[in-house]
Amino acid sequence: MEHHHHEPPHERKLTPDQGSREHAQGQGHPIEHERSPHKHATHQVDHHGHEQLFRRRFWGSLMLSIPVLLYSPALQRWLGFRMPEFPASEWIPLAFAAAVFIYGGVPFLRMAVPELRNRQPGMMMLISLAITVAFVYSVLAQVTRLEEGFFWELVTLIDIMLLGHWLEMRSIRQASGALNELARLLPDTAERIDAEGNVETIPVSALRPGDLVLVRPGTSIPADGEVVEGESSVNESMLTGESRPVKKGIGDKVIAGTLNGEGSLRVRVMAVGEQTALAGIMRLVEQAQRSKSHTQVLADRAAGWLFYIALGVALLTALVWSLAVGFNVEVLKRVVSVLVVACPHALGLAVPLVVTITTTLGARNGILIRDRLALEIVRQVDVVVFDKTGTLTEGRFGIVGIKTVAGMDEASALALAAAIESDSEHLIAQALRHTAHQRGLILPKISSFEAIKGRGVRALYDGKEVYVGGPRLLEMLHLDLPEEIAAFTRAEEAKARTVVYLCADSQVWAAFAVADTLRPQSREAVQRLHQMGIEVAMLTGDSLAVAKAVAEDLGIDRFYAEVLPEDKERKIAELQSQGKRVAMVGDGVNDAPALVRADVGIAIGAGTDVAIESAGIILIHSNPLDVVSVITLSRASYRKMIENLVWATGYNVFALPLAAGALAPWNLFLSPALAALLMSLSTLIVALNAQLLRRTRLN
Repeated sequence: MEHHHHEPPHERKLTPDQGSREHAQGQGHPIEHERSPHKHATHQVDHHGHEQLFRRRFWGSLMLSIPVLLYSPALQRWLGFRMPEFPASEWIPLAFAAAVFIYGGVPFLRMAVPELRNRQPGMMMLISLAITVAFVYSVLAQVTRLEEGFFWELVTLIDIMLLGHWLEMRSIRQASGALNELARLLPDTAERIDAEGNVETIPVSALRPGDLVLVRPGTSIPADGEVVEGESSVNESMLTGESRPVKKGIGDKVIAGTLNGEGSLRVRVMAVGEQTALAGIMRLVEQAQRSKSHTQVLADRAAGWLFYIALGVALLTALVWSLAVGFNVEVLKRVVSVLVVACPHALGLAVPLVVTITTTLGARNGILIRDRLALEIVRQVDVVVFDKTGTLTEGRFGIVGIKTVAGMDEASALALAAAIESDSEHLIAQALRHTAHQRGLILPKISSFEAIKGRGVRALYDGKEVYVGGPRLLEMLHLDLPEEIAAFTRAEEAKARTVVYLCADSQVWAAFAVADTLRPQSREAVQRLHQMGIEVAMLTGDSLAVAKAVAEDLGIDRFYAEVLPEDKERKIAELQSQGKRVAMVGDGVNDAPALVRADVGIAIGAGTDVAIESAGIILIHSNPLDVVSVITLSRASYRKMIENLVWATGYNVFALPLAAGALAPWNLFLSPALAALLMSLSTLIVALNAQLLRRTRLN
């Protein structure tokens, strides 16, 4: 099976004249890759600059069009007014129309050059052909005085084209704002602490790994690093989507661009500039916006075919009408109308705008899309395969069950056991302490801690000996289990869980079941996937008993236990051989071969490690529910793309016959100006429909 979604997108530098077909996957705008004015930004398209360019050209052309409209004989006849005449006033339409053609129309001709050079016809060639034919004919008609030109239709056509491009660039610039927002997160300066402890303010670009920086309360962290002094809360929502500030202390990692809270931190710089997590996220967002999906390829192909269809219909229109009424200005108007209607303006916008909104929406929810194709395929998956440890579970031991004897409550038993284990580094001791901390318990004071090799630990509490340990501790103490504790033990051991006991006064007070704890969202994630009609499977190197217990607890359809890391990829291939489309969810390290083999690889819990090459989609959080969000986003995005393609092509299917004169017997015609207006309305509908994607609820 091929895995196209892991191929890097084709990249090359563009000159200003080559920008048309490359921008936004074929929209045809004079846009080249530029270095953002922000020093930390990666290469990206300057949407704002081109939005301003089209805005200026539109208003300038509109002002120049007014004299053309006022001195148009046809408009004067229809509206019943006359303008003052003076020598050479008859040349006003030609003079101002020529100015509009040069100022507002020539940019379209320039953008058509790459299409012509690459023999990849598209919208720019259609626009150029339409306005050139209209202008040349009108000039000849004016000079020879044989027919009345239609300069007013030419200038309104160019005006509407410019307006459509301005609105389009504005929509794309707003949708692509994620990159600029990310670029603005980094501060311009940092406070570096030298060897003597002096603080100096330097540009962020001057920072080097190993530098020590002071991060004051309320300021942005200038580089990725590790806290060496101080405590604070850091707001990481702009990168991870996590709304609650994250506590940071000595040894904790901090991310460039995140906002420090109430405390002052001293941070040892670990990564700067292009090596930071922020820069990595920006590269991923930009890469996703450039990568093409199947739907985009379909739209590009449709635009190319539309050029040939338009030429064929235009030639047929010219031939049929010339035979019927002779070749005249009306025939030429029909031909021009056909060429204008065929412009795939909305088609060029239909998919790229959805792409930019999708990647922005995903990034704001902790979903980073490395490859557009991966996001498009994930809506069709039949099976989602989860790695167990660290994905469905926390990847560390926790207390999953407690049973106490009469007279002892769970909280007191857990607090005492955690206190007894406070000096132990054993995994079970860590589980007891972690669970007690999670529940906010206050630990009692104990003394005389002692480890009993191979059996457990002993300490003094309130003047008496207390113990925590497993079955061998009970043997040493010659203790029997009370019936309720024995029943609890049998049930938990059937689930392949370890049970330890709290003992004192020659009796067992409580039992604790220890296991790799499930993530709180895992059960809901499995239920939601089932509701979407998707089968859920689990891969793990753990024992059969543990895997079976977890699968039954979560309601997982099938599981594979005792699978070595190198064999995980084979299990994915087995599922694919059954005709299933598979998404693999893992941590991106030891699951890399399986992630690559799957139709869609999803790396979960990546945090700031966004350079995971094995996954098409990267989830920043360790939250299995984000897999549901990915599929929801994929389905919503694809639905919007198809809706937009229907709107864009539906307009052409309706308008082309009308422009060719199919309704001429009923005296219904489509003028070039009206055709341009309808085309711009189609573009606007597509843009507004794409914006509705922002309402998608991912959680």
